[in-house]
Amino acid sequence: MFAYYFNLALRSFKRNKALTALMVLAIALGIGACMTTLTVFHVLSGDPIPQKSDKLYFVQLDPRTRQGMQPGEEPEDQVTRFDAETLLREKRADRQAMMTGGGVSVTPQRKELAPFTASARYTSADFFPMFETGFLYGGGWSAKEDGNRARVAVISKSLNDKLFGGANSVGRQVRLDQADFTVVGVTDGWKMNPRFYDLNSDRYGGAEEVLLPFSTSRDLEMSRNGSMNCWGNTGADATDLNAPCVWIQYWAELGTPAKAAAYRDYLASYSEQQRKAGRYERPANARLRNVMDWLDYQRVVPGDVILQMWLGFGFLLVCLVNTVGLLLAKFLRRSGEIGVRRALGASRRAIFVQCLVEAGTIGMAGGIIGLGLSLLGLWLVRQQPSSYAKLAHLDPGMLLVTFALAIVASLLAGLLPAWRAMQVTPAVQLKTQ
Repeated sequence: MFAYYFNLALRSFKRNKALTALMVLAIALGIGACMTTLTVFHVLSGDPIPQKSDKLYFVQLDPRTRQGMQPGEEPEDQVTRFDAETLLREKRADRQAMMTGGGVSVTPQRKELAPFTASARYTSADFFPMFETGFLYGGGWSAKEDGNRARVAVISKSLNDKLFGGANSVGRQVRLDQADFTVVGVTDGWKMNPRFYDLNSDRYGGAEEVLLPFSTSRDLEMSRNGSMNCWGNTGADATDLNAPCVWIQYWAELGTPAKAAAYRDYLASYSEQQRKAGRYERPANARLRNVMDWLDYQRVVPGDVILQMWLGFGFLLVCLVNTVGLLLAKFLRRSGEIGVRRALGASRRAIFVQCLVEAGTIGMAGGIIGLGLSLLGLWLVRQQPSSYAKLAHLDPGMLLVTFALAIVASLLAGLLPAWRAMQVTPAVQLKTQ
């Protein structure tokens, strides 16, 4: 029966080519605009590490003075070096990592290459298993090397290609900031979008090219970047162990909700201990958020992307309203044909289904053209200077959503016209003819 209705729909399209083309174009424009904005939102709001996003937790503490304190106020987004090193040393989580961003100068051994700068991350040994970096060669360093302030480095695949021509560089030396480091690992194109582990800089930028032990970076006084908030007397060096400044991101891996609850209690207890010791002045105010909660709290998706998505849906709605009017006109113009079919025994349900099949066919055609418009729209998005623009690609899931949305939207648009068409009275139509 569906094939019969589909055949009737195709014959109807041939009889009303202009009207059908207008409806297909309306659906296509609405789908194209909607899917372009929806795809960008989908890419930016996705889970960057779905297999562990409910096990990785961002730690917040509140070591500030009581000055300016507001009830219910959120603690600082980062922690002090003293707190980070204490939490790392006590090892109350399954895994834990402290980190900050930086930059290093690289002096290549190849004479044809001039020295250049590279982005860096100073972190601790658990960073690699926690964030599943993946390695092309070698691996990360150990906690023992953290403690020994070893001069070891993990470099990115792109940096390895540039310095060593893509060869296995594990065990070879690389000169960073006038100090020699031994390469222990090469990451295999690893990157996170967004860079949830550090949202203080470019949220959708690439991964760092060099990873070094945090302890070593402080020994060599390597330059750092990212936000820093200080209060009181910071002394000569705001990155000193006891400086009252927050500038370090701290993550904990907790395998179960029970462990997460226990870790929250531990943070509250730790804050209270620090308050009694005179370091903290405020009551315990700690937070522990998993990856998706942390992204929601930080409002990672830009506001203009959310606005564009709703405008896209609004445009689709306008297109559907126009399609409803065109379908209504088309079906009612065929009242005579429908009256004859009813007189020959077709039920109202059959007329209703036939009209919906015709509407769905229009939606499928609009979806195909809308897919092309979506691809064009995403290409235009990628030409923008925004850091997230290059991520705007249609994945297989969104491809299916495009066709599903086109068909569902056209069926919704066809409900009222189909209902009006099945109300046609056969006797009246036969008399008028």
